[in-house]
Amino acid sequence: MKVLIIEDEARAANQLQKMLRTCDFQYELLNIIDTVEDSVLWFQQNSNPDLVFMDIQLADGLSFEIFQKISVEAPIIFTTAFDQYAIQAFKVNSVDYLLKPIQKEELDAALQKFDKTNKPSAPEPAILKQLLQSMQTMHKRDGLLVKEGNSFFQVKVAEFLYFYSEESITFGVTKTKRFIINETIDELFGTLETNEFFKINRGQLVSKSAIEKIDPYFNHRVKLAVANARDQEFIVSRPKTSDFKNWLNS
Repeated sequence: MKVLIIEDEARAANQLQKMLRTCDFQYELLNIIDTVEDSVLWFQQNSNPDLVFMDIQLADGLSFEIFQKISVEAPIIFTTAFDQYAIQAFKVNSVDYLLKPIQKEELDAALQKFDKTNKPSAPEPAILKQLLQSMQTMHKRDGLLVKEGNSFFQVKVAEFLYFYSEESITFGVTKTKRFIINETIDELFGTLETNEFFKINRGQLVSKSAIEKIDPYFNHRVKLAVANARDQEFIVSRPKTSDFKNWLNS
């Protein structure tokens, strides 16, 4: 069984591989890819795998964008950190998915379903287009639940300058405070206004209003000066640099 993993978090990709082995799933890993751009290139240069595990939120956009650029003739199990509202689209259209954090029992069930299907097929392009539109039009929230001490309360999303992940903990920073956020960077990004926040790399989301200066950086990247940076460096990853500049001009 030839398997391709499309996932922008190395830790999540490693955990998926370990879990596959515990499921007694015999497979050959062809590659691990973390961007839409590199995924399109891989499919152009290689034969279709037997199965693809595909994260929805990649380093440079939603994975559904891959199917707008190239035909993929392989069965896919999507992995997602999006909330229940978005998951409804998968149920309606019968597209396989695993909700993060992935549970072994759910992975087992997905693999059994895959094994029992005589000729698993790729998702229909029309279904994927509908899913992409669903994700892009999800309700964006105005407030965010944060933790301070032993208490939880809401802070308006507009007050946050940026979010970052450190040692598996997500922090949100305003002009005056830093809060612990009980969500991953991917979960946050899926519910924030993309006109106001940009995922500049795997571990940082930045508000447009917080950016004070942009400088060229090594390897065709850019480095940002951000308000209340708190010793954080803000470097836009190479695959995202072009989209980031377009976002700033939008």
